[in-house]
Amino acid sequence: MLRKIEFLTERITAVLASWPSVDSVLSMNPSETDAIDPYFALVFDVYYDGEIPSSDERQAMYDNPGAFESSAVVEKDRFFLDGLPIRIEFKKVKILEDFVRNGYDARWAFGTVGTYVIYRVVNGKILFKRTDRLERVLAALKNCPDAFWLRIREAQQSKMEHCLSDLGGAAMKDDRYFYFISLAGFMRACVSALFAINRRFEPSDRQMADSLAELPVLPEDFSGRWSNLLRTDDSVYPQKRYQIAQLITRDVLALE
Repeated sequence: MLRKIEFLTERITAVLASWPSVDSVLSMNPSETDAIDPYFALVFDVYYDGEIPSSDERQAMYDNPGAFESSAVVEKDRFFLDGLPIRIEFKKVKILEDFVRNGYDARWAFGTVGTYVIYRVVNGKILFKRTDRLERVLAALKNCPDAFWLRIREAQQSKMEHCLSDLGGAAMKDDRYFYFISLAGFMRACVSALFAINRRFEPSDRQMADSLAELPVLPEDFSGRWSNLLRTDDSVYPQKRYQIAQLITRDVLALE
């Protein structure tokens, strides 16, 4: 299986590198054991400058893969080759450069205050590079200023408090739909705030559980309280979950 992964990685990289507009190709470089994971996919981030081939042209260049899907909104291709799922995202390298050049403002550059986009850049393996543009960005990302992390923390803590208020109201009205929507928003903002406090870029939500537990700075009793928020049975009723969320919010805001 490892050889198959390596072969497909080389095959896809060669196709992408043949396009003149492609500046660099990154991969998270999955291991052989990842292939049996339900979340497994070969994931490529393609940074380009100019125009990339159309979706029909790309499909043909991939040698007409199975179940090909393409999104013009986020420039993403999804398909299967030799039975393995492939995910390719196309991103303009200039957006990363502008992010660094314009004060590390994630909301301005990516339309979000999260840092998952940056996580993929920092942790990806460079499979191909035409220039050193991405490497210059990587060097700058190693020294993100304190203001960058503070800006993310404040934005996510504000969202936590907003979702907490909604959670309390939904619990009182027994509005189960809005309750779970608010709980999900609260939990997502909470983990983003904690990663910012620890000055770490956020992994994907699929990797979040393990990565969150490994953060060196967490509130006291966080693990137990977080586990109660994650319970799917009725042992923790809505009002109790709201009280737990209040305690977590208080302790996150108090972290240095």
